[in-house]
Amino acid sequence: MEDEGRKTIIVGICAMSKKSMSKPMKEILLRLERFEYIVTNIFSEDVILNKAVEDWPLCDCLVSFFSQGFPLQKAVQYAELRKPFVINDLHKQFDLLDRRYVYRVLKEEGIGLPTYAVLDRDSNNPNECELIETDDSVEVNGQIFHKPFVEKPVSAEDHNIYIYYPISAGGGSQRLFRKIGSRSSVYSPESKVRKKGSYIYEEFMPTDGTDVKVYTVGPDYAHAEARKSPALDGKVERDSEGKEVRYPVILTNLEKLIARKVSLAFSQTVCGFDLLRAHGRSYVCDVNGFSFVKNSSKYYDDCAKILGNVIMRELAQSYDIPWNIPIEEEEASYVPTTSGTMMELRCVIGVMRHGDRTPKQKMKMEVKHQKFFELFSKYSGYKYGKIKLKRPTQLQEVLDVARFLLAELKTNPDETEIEEKKKNLEQLKTVLEMYGHFSGINRKVQLKYKPNGRCKLSSSEDEGKKPEPSLLLILKWGGELTPAGRVQAEELGRAFRCIYPGGQGEYAGFPGCGLLRLHSTYRHDLKIYASDEGRVQMTAAAFTKGMLALEGELTPILVQMVKSAHTNGLLDFDKDSSSQQSKIKERLYEMMGKTSNFTDEDINKLAPTNAKSLIDSLKLVGNPSNKCEEVYKGIKSLINQIQDRKQDPKYKDTILYHNESLELMLKRWMKLERDFKSKNGEFDITKIPDIYDCIKYDCLHNNTLNLKNTEELFVSAQALADVIIPQEYGITAKEKLELGAGICLPLLRKIRTDLEKNLEDETVHRLNPKYSHGVLSPGRHVRTRLYFTSESHIHSLLNCLSLGGLCDENDDQWNRAMQYLAAVKELNYMTQIVIMLYEDPNKDPASDERFHVELHFSPGAKGFEDDDTTYPTGSGFRPAGSSKLKIPSDLDTDSSSDSFQLSETEDGLVALPSLSDLARLRISAISGKNSPVRRLKHGFCSAPATGRSGSNILNVIVLKSTKTLPLNSRYFMVSLAIADIGVGIQTTFAIHPSITECWSYGDVACRLTGGLQFMLCGISIHSLWAISIERYLAINYPLRYPFYVTTHRCYICIALIWTVNLAWVTLLVSRTDPSHYSYGEGVYVCLPQCNDPECARFNAIGATVFGIIPETTMILIYSKIMYVSWKHNRMIAHREIITSALSTNTNGILFPERSKTKRKFRSAKLSCVVTGAFLVAWAPFVTWRMYASMSSAPVPSEMKFVFTWLAFSNSLWNFLIYSAMSTAFRNNLSRIIMAGCLRKTFVEPLMSTSMSYDPT
Repeated sequence: MEDEGRKTIIVGICAMSKKSMSKPMKEILLRLERFEYIVTNIFSEDVILNKAVEDWPLCDCLVSFFSQGFPLQKAVQYAELRKPFVINDLHKQFDLLDRRYVYRVLKEEGIGLPTYAVLDRDSNNPNECELIETDDSVEVNGQIFHKPFVEKPVSAEDHNIYIYYPISAGGGSQRLFRKIGSRSSVYSPESKVRKKGSYIYEEFMPTDGTDVKVYTVGPDYAHAEARKSPALDGKVERDSEGKEVRYPVILTNLEKLIARKVSLAFSQTVCGFDLLRAHGRSYVCDVNGFSFVKNSSKYYDDCAKILGNVIMRELAQSYDIPWNIPIEEEEASYVPTTSGTMMELRCVIGVMRHGDRTPKQKMKMEVKHQKFFELFSKYSGYKYGKIKLKRPTQLQEVLDVARFLLAELKTNPDETEIEEKKKNLEQLKTVLEMYGHFSGINRKVQLKYKPNGRCKLSSSEDEGKKPEPSLLLILKWGGELTPAGRVQAEELGRAFRCIYPGGQGEYAGFPGCGLLRLHSTYRHDLKIYASDEGRVQMTAAAFTKGMLALEGELTPILVQMVKSAHTNGLLDFDKDSSSQQSKIKERLYEMMGKTSNFTDEDINKLAPTNAKSLIDSLKLVGNPSNKCEEVYKGIKSLINQIQDRKQDPKYKDTILYHNESLELMLKRWMKLERDFKSKNGEFDITKIPDIYDCIKYDCLHNNTLNLKNTEELFVSAQALADVIIPQEYGITAKEKLELGAGICLPLLRKIRTDLEKNLEDETVHRLNPKYSHGVLSPGRHVRTRLYFTSESHIHSLLNCLSLGGLCDENDDQWNRAMQYLAAVKELNYMTQIVIMLYEDPNKDPASDERFHVELHFSPGAKGFEDDDTTYPTGSGFRPAGSSKLKIPSDLDTDSSSDSFQLSETEDGLVALPSLSDLARLRISAISGKNSPVRRLKHGFCSAPATGRSGSNILNVIVLKSTKTLPLNSRYFMVSLAIADIGVGIQTTFAIHPSITECWSYGDVACRLTGGLQFMLCGISIHSLWAISIERYLAINYPLRYPFYVTTHRCYICIALIWTVNLAWVTLLVSRTDPSHYSYGEGVYVCLPQCNDPECARFNAIGATVFGIIPETTMILIYSKIMYVSWKHNRMIAHREIITSALSTNTNGILFPERSKTKRKFRSAKLSCVVTGAFLVAWAPFVTWRMYASMSSAPVPSEMKFVFTWLAFSNSLWNFLIYSAMSTAFRNNLSRIIMAGCLRKTFVEPLMSTSMSYDPT
């Protein structure tokens, strides 16, 4: 076309105005018009929607794309009519609206896809709509998907995508939706798939909490950005402009080929799609069509340049426009450098034990009934000689067999075919019926084949009988991660950030912002592995939550971030019957069965490594038989005390820690008593670790029972356990090393591979420096590998590292390090072994100074008895020359902590780590002894609760007895005081959590108290609102006041306030998910968490009706009252001056209005202060809640505590304000207290008479 004699190419933009007028589109069009012959024309939305295509503007090139409300068919008609050059094929955009077609095209093009199946309920073919659902899987048209799996609607415009989790991980589902505020998904306990509509079911791809958005501009250009996965915790990370935070990453060559194929397959020049990186491969999970990068000037430049060249190449020749393809030199490749630092942290490897758990319990029984053999055969038991049953359906089958056998014994007591002991069957049934549901996290059953039956003592009755095959049934339960264990893991995760660059400072303040920045900018290669045990997996999830500052439930984090390492034996040691360890245990138990004191020779045999902690424990034990007898007597005493507590009405219905009852606690100890000492008086030494577990658990968590002699039992059991537990993994150094290598050899190999990987060039977790504006070090990247396991692996790994002959035994520093290890008695919960690899990129790659390795160790959580425990001090082992290295201050270790480091030499890695406590957490701070901060918080929780209730009870009494107070004012003030009494009572629920650090009242109580709290606060603010209106009418319209404000209308208003607030909260509580009310750790109360769209709508309406409108009205009303009072006072003062000039009587008798005006002003001032105090008290809390819903930045727990309890203490202020500002209130209160009888009290008015009609 020609424009005033000049040839031009008109590029028409046909899209909804929200897209065509967006910032990215404007930026690109601005750059596109820099082409000499290109002009742009944006079609108005009114023309697109309301005009015929014949009336649309003309153009030579059409950029048109679908979005909600866009008439795509009209755009197709326009293109067929005018024949412009179309950037994105319009017909293919219809196909992009159907995920079934998208997946079919991707499959045909050979592009990697997650395994999927289509459930097409719209199809007439019955083979395309078959769905069979079980507890942990679905079968779609014959294809089985085990949880976790993804359920997507076939319509691409439906963003309600569900991810279903297995019962072993906690069950439920993560529900994704189109972003609303700062939320993109929410966890739901619902585990059943949707029964209406057509869906695509696909395999869940573990991406370690991130996904990649790819944006193409033609087949040869692709821009990629990484973001936090919306399925992780549903919290959207946004920048200061409200945009979702994303970071550009480099695509591999294979991923660039995928981008090219997607662009060509769908004929979309400008196209966006989602990429999942999992299992070392890349998969496409969605194609979005026309998409722009939101904030990147470099992308805007590239996109405009490419589009301009495409348009000119296509149209320039037909319009006789001179144009040649520009040829530019290739940009130099980016070489990452580290300026200003000597060493760069490259790799962190951590091996950790799980957190605090409930006591593990086990029962063994021999079974011979045919039903057990049928079950054994069903799950291929004869093939392997043993089976492990953990799935709900499997446990249900075992329970059914137990119930059947017990029913048979009940109807036929003399039944001889059932050889199983009745009490064992009853215990089997009781344990499997616990909790009301099955989960592999807390119970499992093992069956082992015994071809000749279980070994028994010979008897005359059994002589001559032919041995028969049997099954050994092993039932295991308990060992669950406790709330204290979860807190330990989360706190350690927060502390763990501080070892990364930029993580200096107290971790409880603003912890490890360096790691969070590193991870959020996709420069952190994080992989987390956990063994098969439920407590280990949940510990890993809780640690990850604290480390990455995530929110919400642990189940989504567990499924997405934690990998099970059971398949290759990496972290699970399933060889507890190995001959080597069995022989070691037999020799150990034999030596521990002595009936006399240990001699020096015995000590040398039991502690040949001369470990100080082991020798001290052996001396403390003295005579092992006598010590076992002490333990046995302690157990008997404990059982008698528990039985007494059961009979004591004071302890009736007592619920102990982790919802354990006195009955269950009694059974736990009675079983240990039976198993520990046999009828012939011999002690079973193998039960010592179980006894120690139980007494440690009860001392830490159940000390409220005030049981006597528990500390003595703990000390005796601990002394025995400190000998038995570490020596089960080898007595001599050779045995420890051999057994350790047998247990953790796969883990050692994996750690070596993790370190060697850092020698390779990393591209996947390195930012693209061309686009990484705002990131100071785009070349920095850190590899983190975390392994969570049980105590056996920790002992074995530590034995391998310390006894492997890695360093010169004559080195003084090495000996100090070994002294520290030898002084550690117990590898407690959350024990850590951490390896840190540093690199100096300025050194020659072949130089010994290029890499530097450290290994840190902490013996884990402190118990209540560890306050006086001392360890050797001084620096640990450091390789020669390490002192000359200039390690940055943010990476240096504390010189006061024991540490030894690994350094790479010609001979390989020489080693042992830094012995420094990363975060030696205290269990006693969680349950038991409290820290000063904890006691201060506990007092602050208790004081407002009791003070609020007490002060408002006094307010009610004073108001009730104030007969001269205007009646209508009293009604609203009493309503306000009663509501505040309720809030005071409700906050008493926080007293116990402030001691125990966990919510022990259950989910129902959490939901009710959370709703009740907001209902009563709503009543308070509406009562203040009503008082402000009533006082406004009294001051501004004193003559009309009696007609406006009547007793009957006050009753109706108060009833309406209570009813509306009650109805609203009832509706909100009943219609939202129970998980939306969660216990706020560090705040000690339950707070609502409105995340899903429906709840968000309720939240927005509630904020308007219960906050914005009343507060705005009150501010306007009191401003008006203060202005009128000031103006009226000036008028009276002016009249007084004039009259005094004409009369000698100036004592005020002629001016009653003056005294009335002063009383009105004082009253308005009092009510204004009360309302202002309310707004000041609640403003920080409301601001925090709004900020938390819009931003993912963490808020310090101390700040959240102060904001919450500042708000809750508000009506305590009312009592103080009344006392300070009202003489009548003070006098009336003092007379009530002094007289002790309300009938003899003369009460002066609290409020001025201006609040009611004054006929004078």
